[in-house]
Amino acid sequence: MGGPGGRRIVVGVSGSLGSLAALHRAAAEARVTGANLWAVLAWEAPGGESVHRGGPCPAAMTAWRRMADERLLSALDEAFGSAGPRVPLKGLVIRGKPGDALLAAADHADDLLVVGAGARGRLRRAMWPSVARYCVARACCPVLAVPPSPLQHALDAVHRRNAWKLPLDARELAD
Repeated sequence: MGGPGGRRIVVGVSGSLGSLAALHRAAAEARVTGANLWAVLAWEAPGGESVHRGGPCPAAMTAWRRMADERLLSALDEAFGSAGPRVPLKGLVIRGKPGDALLAAADHADDLLVVGAGARGRLRRAMWPSVARYCVARACCPVLAVPPSPLQHALDAVHRRNAWKLPLDARELAD
């Protein structure tokens, strides 16, 4: 089942904390099942494809592609360090919307697609559609949506506090 040409576990990677949690879960699933791990990072040209309809500048597209490659390598290094995931790993950088790129990579019925299911409020849902929901609704294979780490809520609170320049009460740190 595992090894070259065997079952695949496809995971969406963006470098966010949610995608790193999904990457760790996907690697654990691959180790248990003997599957190959495919880490997929989707990228789009700044401004979207419609801005570049007349023909994007080749040098700029090459630079953006290289930046996407570097972001995938950085996320993999951050997740696993020099030890790696301890399973066969293939990194893919695909130009396109994240949901479409993940569905194109996880195109076999026996694949498992793993995505981060970040915490989402009403405003965030309205502004940025959920890749996890998109994939669950359209995938031809099982989809595992990994919830955010409990630490994500605390980190978001710190970011809000910093954005609003609110003072920090040291007693809060002891809780």
